[in-house]
Amino acid sequence: MLALVENHSLPRTAAFFDLDKTVIAKSSTLTFSRSFYHGGLINRRAVLRSAYSQFIYLLGGADHEQTERMRAYLSNLCRGWNVAQVSDIVAETLHDLIDPIIYDEAASLIEDHHLAGRDVVIVSSSGAEVVEPIGELLSADRTIATRMVVEAGRYTGDIEYYAYGPAKAEAVRALADAEGYDLARSYAYSDSITDVPLLETVGHPCAVNPDRALRREAEGRGWPVLSFARPVRLKQRLPQFTLPSRPVLAAAAAGLAAATAAGVVWYTYRRRVQTAA
Repeated sequence: MLALVENHSLPRTAAFFDLDKTVIAKSSTLTFSRSFYHGGLINRRAVLRSAYSQFIYLLGGADHEQTERMRAYLSNLCRGWNVAQVSDIVAETLHDLIDPIIYDEAASLIEDHHLAGRDVVIVSSSGAEVVEPIGELLSADRTIATRMVVEAGRYTGDIEYYAYGPAKAEAVRALADAEGYDLARSYAYSDSITDVPLLETVGHPCAVNPDRALRREAEGRGWPVLSFARPVRLKQRLPQFTLPSRPVLAAAAAGLAAATAAGVVWYTYRRRVQTAA
């Protein structure tokens, strides 16, 4: 049960939410990758099929060496992509992403946390160009997301920060130090076994629509398991909600191509984990 109101004589608290399958009803990265298929950005170099098998191999053990090899592969894949070239490809996909697929249960939970006086933080391995606009629409107070390097209008292929696995937990602890959050009294929500480090950082971890491995982990640790099943259009839930214009979405999409490549890694790995678990 959520506390109805925070005791303001105590340190501040927060609620940390993963994005895909936790707040959003489907994989945003899969949606974006389809846009790149149709736009030809990936298919013209026939990299996608080889990327699938390569990423499965590289992420199999998730040790340091494999992580570094994955990063190197991403660099080769994304290096030199023109930001302007891909902005239009993803603008309409962002319309599809933002409007219809927020879980009603997640939106209500975010509202409950705000009413209780907690900050809400979206923590996602997706690119900041996607996560930040969604966070704004959900009235999140902070976002933590993957950041790619752009120079002279092109992706360098470098990942400035990859919000994945233990790196999420490190970022949450750093944010808690900066903002004065009491993590022992804070909450976290995720659907993935890879977010166990994130869930372990707080006193109130919750599994949402968990994959099989996380469900077993949650049951073994006595963590609550929540089921979200009602995606809702924000316009239906918030009549005053207005979608950003296409130029605004195109600007927000700058940098998304490289983040989407990282997302293909994430989606492929997630599917593998769920199948193997």
